[in-house]
Amino acid sequence: MRRQLAGRDVNAIGLGCMNVAWAYGSPPPREAAVRLFRQALDMGYDHFDTANIYGMGVSEEILGEAIMDRRDEFLLASKTGIVVDGPHRGIDCSPAAMTQSIEDSLKRLKTDHIDLFYMHRFDPKVPITDSVGALADAIQAGKIGSYGVSEWSSAHIREAHGVYPMAAVQTEYSPWTRNVELGVLDTTQELGIALVAFSPVARGALAGALDDPLLLEDKDIRTNMPRFSEANWPRNMELIRAFNALAAEAGVTPGQLSLAWVLSRGDHLHAIPGTTNPAHLAENFGTGASEISGEVLRQAGEIVSHASVSGHRYPDAMRGTIDTEDF
Repeated sequence: MRRQLAGRDVNAIGLGCMNVAWAYGSPPPREAAVRLFRQALDMGYDHFDTANIYGMGVSEEILGEAIMDRRDEFLLASKTGIVVDGPHRGIDCSPAAMTQSIEDSLKRLKTDHIDLFYMHRFDPKVPITDSVGALADAIQAGKIGSYGVSEWSSAHIREAHGVYPMAAVQTEYSPWTRNVELGVLDTTQELGIALVAFSPVARGALAGALDDPLLLEDKDIRTNMPRFSEANWPRNMELIRAFNALAAEAGVTPGQLSLAWVLSRGDHLHAIPGTTNPAHLAENFGTGASEISGEVLRQAGEIVSHASVSGHRYPDAMRGTIDTEDF
């Protein structure tokens, strides 16, 4: 299944590149991560999505080592805007910060051009005309090919698109996270902007491989997310079991069912599941070849939804940094 993204025809299933460096427990050895990215490219993945924050530049560095010798074979996306100072996180989308970040990312990635560059979060301190203007200047300079935003509201997307046309909006979207349906889904479709779904298998919950979050490593970000808590997980696990049973009946994996559901929400949808497992890499990419009926997709979206899931998608400390409409 191929769709348009940033003026390029790419597979609707891309690869999120966070897991190799950060967030979901201990990352794999560097040589394994390099091998995974090369396997993905050989398999047909042609959309790789990273960010300067993933491992504090490590994900970008690994991509630079692994596949930049085949630069013309894929669309490269990265992001900036989240600032980390020890345990504290902030947002800086000032023109100076973004301009410097682009240079730093290009150096780590070992390339002279990033096809799609996102503002990772909305920065209320900076006028949209200023932040978008800086990215437009980078486009004119040939540093980036297009720009996007991540976790922005419909109103701010419209405002930014009016300053300079936007190529993509990236936000969390899966059967159990439906915030984009409060406005962003319709706005992007109306304006002709691609919608790129991160965590499209619900941070692994709908991938058929997570039985007990209490066994996760302390460094795993899910340990602080309400849906994986000791209070909420038992209720959510009941939904997941029903979802898994539906996938088995349809002859697909739970992850493939979740990805197919996301892609069915509009022709402008893309999904970027992340993994460090070569088997999952192949499984995710095979979603486009799966025969899943509209009735099965409808049932999947009823079993697991915002109405049925227990707990918010983010802890309170992170909710204030998200601009996307919330329930």
